[in-house]
Amino acid sequence: MKVLIAHNFYRSSAPSGEDSVFLNEKALLSNNGVDVVTYEMFNDEIDTSSFANRARLGLNTAWSNETYETLSRLIIQTRPDIAHFHNTFPQISPSAYAACRDNGVPVVQTLHNFRFICPGGLLLRNGHPCEDCVGTNLFPALRYRCYRESLPATGALVWMLMRNRWYGTYQNLVNRYIALTEFAASRLINGGLPKDRISIKPNFVSGVFAPGSGDGGYALYVGRLSAEKGVRTLVSAWKHLPELPLKILGEGPLRQELERSATMAKLPIEFLGFCDRTTTANVMGRATFQIVPSEWYETFGLVVIEALACGTPVVVSRIGSLDEIVLEGETGDKFTAGDATNLAWTVKQLLGDPTRLSVMRKKARAAFLTNYTPERNFQLLMNIYLHTLNNYTSV
Repeated sequence: MKVLIAHNFYRSSAPSGEDSVFLNEKALLSNNGVDVVTYEMFNDEIDTSSFANRARLGLNTAWSNETYETLSRLIIQTRPDIAHFHNTFPQISPSAYAACRDNGVPVVQTLHNFRFICPGGLLLRNGHPCEDCVGTNLFPALRYRCYRESLPATGALVWMLMRNRWYGTYQNLVNRYIALTEFAASRLINGGLPKDRISIKPNFVSGVFAPGSGDGGYALYVGRLSAEKGVRTLVSAWKHLPELPLKILGEGPLRQELERSATMAKLPIEFLGFCDRTTTANVMGRATFQIVPSEWYETFGLVVIEALACGTPVVVSRIGSLDEIVLEGETGDKFTAGDATNLAWTVKQLLGDPTRLSVMRKKARAAFLTNYTPERNFQLLMNIYLHTLNNYTSV
């Protein structure tokens, strides 16, 4: 099988987990003998382009004739059996689907975020979940300037979605969608994507994330230090947990604020900043448990399955896809999103039952081996490709 995989990389100054997932899937396919053709765009190129090109990008985001022509030539040259898209915003654009259709190539689209139903892409406004545009018009996004707090930038996204809804792009040119969880799929269906064309396939992890000892005697947070990640709730909860060390790995706009709060309250919190994958895996494997206190609809939560791979139980907020990935009392525990008191109580319950924590470690690793290995992911991905090919009718 020959697969064309396409991705628009985010800026290197603001790396995205989507970039890592794309590269991981690219390697997964190649390592399993699949003939891979790539079509890649890089947002770093936008910064070095002319003013005229940057101005045109706002319109081309909705439909790029250049992408249509370039991708058509690539398809004619390489003759892939199927095309799999990851991020197409802002440079690739939905015109890529038409290039595939017109050249007889079925299309698979992984939905890493909610951009097909939300101009902001995250179902998030002012640090809280928002579904004002789901299944209805997109004017609330313009009102609140949901993308980068900019009316022109938000307008470009609204135009992209409205234009391609009117022309039936998402309904007619994509043969199979991949959602990362049932929760994400439910929101996307509410937003108008066809239920009968959505498959569920989670992300996977490999390499350095291996079973750890869990003997570090500390709790752990790994992720961006921003409001929607629930880090203020996390630090507030630690005012009730003065004897348990907490390590925080990651950077973000709230770091200084959180460090001041922790210092003033004399909390046992250590801020480690950004760490490479090997260091992160080592710290994760030794943690008593990991906490993911998000207050928005994470589409997946890669750090959760990284922890499961290490055999580290995960305490998550009851919200979005996190609530689906972690099995309460089995691979971790749960608390009410945004409730610092409930989080502290949940942590105390876990600390008071070492035997339960030990059993959770085994079940966490078992859940990873069952659901999130490269081998399992390759099987799921190939099943989706074969199903799409078997049900494809060329135009």
